[in-house]
Formats: sequence, C-alpha cells, structure tokens
Amino acid sequence: MTLKLTDFAGFWRLQRQIIDRVQGDARFDGRAEFTSVDQGLAYRERGDLILSSGQRLHAQRDYHWRMQAGRIYVEYADGRSFHDFAPGDAQAQHWCAPDSYHVRYDFADWPNWSSHWSVQGPRKSYEMTSHYQKMT
Repeated sequence: MTLKLTDFAGFWRLQRQIIDRVQGDARFDGRAEFTSVDQGLAYRERGDLILSSGQRLHAQRDYHWRMQAGRIYVEYADGRSFHDFAPGDAQAQHWCAPDSYHVRYDFADWPNWSSHWSVQGPRKSYEMTSHYQKMT
C-alpha cells in the first residue's frame, strides 16, 4: 500500500498501552486529529492518561507531519525534528540524550494502524503501543 500524507487527514480514535518497567504501567484513551496546514498536517492528540494507581490525567501532544521525497517527517510543534520514515519501511530512531527511542509503524490493516515505541535509557525503560481507528 502506498500511503499519502492526506490519507491521515481527519479524526482517529486513539488507544495507547504503556508498559513501563520504571514508573509503572499506564494507558491513554482519547482521539487524534490530523488537519491540513501549510506544508503538511498538524497532529494533535487529546485524552486521558490513566496511571496504574487509577489516577486520571488529561494529556495532549502536538506534532507536525510533512512529506518530502517519499518520506514522512514528524516534527515537534516548535519545528524541531523528531523522526522520519518511509511508509514502505515504517521505522525510525530518535536519540534524546541519554535515551534511545525506536518506533515501528504498522499500516497493514489500513485504515486502522498502530505505532510501537521502545524506549531505553538510564532512567527509562518502556514499550508504548498506540492503536488508531478512523472515525467517521
């Protein structure tokens, strides 16, 4: 499947599971929205982060996605580079000293898709899987 950036536009139900070997497991339940902006899509997710203690926190993240030369570039909201990937080989790494982040996207069940992050560092050790389901 050849994905275009515009294929992501719209609203997505977002469910995330975090297996954290340091701070305890958590889950996120919310939604993500991709909206057209100059040179790409603005990504915003909002929802509730539920900690293993049962505490519920409101959480939000913002990114910018753009496509160039067949790759999708994901940037922080302030324009700093986060990671990039080719939709046909959808994996990337991000180094945020002293931690290492590795992501693999799975588009095999499009329009349902997922991302799986593995994070390792001196104070971090977690796996985070996010499932996206297109909202109509």
